[in-house]
Amino acid sequence: MRVQFVDSRKAEHGVQPVLRARADTPAGIAPSTYYAAKARPASARSRRDEGADLGGLVHHSDRGVQYRANRYSQRLAEAGAVASVGSRGDSYDNAMAEAFNSLYKAELVRNRSPWRGLDDLEMATVEYIDWYNNRRLHGELGHVPPAEYEALHAMTQPVTTPLKTR
Repeated sequence: MRVQFVDSRKAEHGVQPVLRARADTPAGIAPSTYYAAKARPASARSRRDEGADLGGLVHHSDRGVQYRANRYSQRLAEAGAVASVGSRGDSYDNAMAEAFNSLYKAELVRNRSPWRGLDDLEMATVEYIDWYNNRRLHGELGHVPPAEYEALHAMTQPVTTPLKTR
């Protein structure tokens, strides 16, 4: 984001003056960092996501300060994304996500660190999610894994509405 800020003002002021003006601020960036970022090729994810259709994307979050930011709302609208928040005054909207994040950090990230690199953490995350959904015994679900509980539920509940296909 800092590189994009410099890029957005370099035509008017030049790169070095913009970098000098921001040098003693929390948003400062060293010239070597700026030029290294400009020389680095785009990541595989950036190339993949460039021009991706985000229509129908739902961004779910709590009612944090970002929802008061006009720029945040404008970016969601530009991307065709819908902002989703729970009802005001309760934490039920993201309680499950917060609980999962806590477990993930405690059981995987901290307990099995240090990580040699991002690739190692990504692979461990995939394995953790597989274990969490398919083999972990969940006390609130009768000590069966969530995927098994879901499959049993689907087999025992009548379909009340037709499934939509694309």
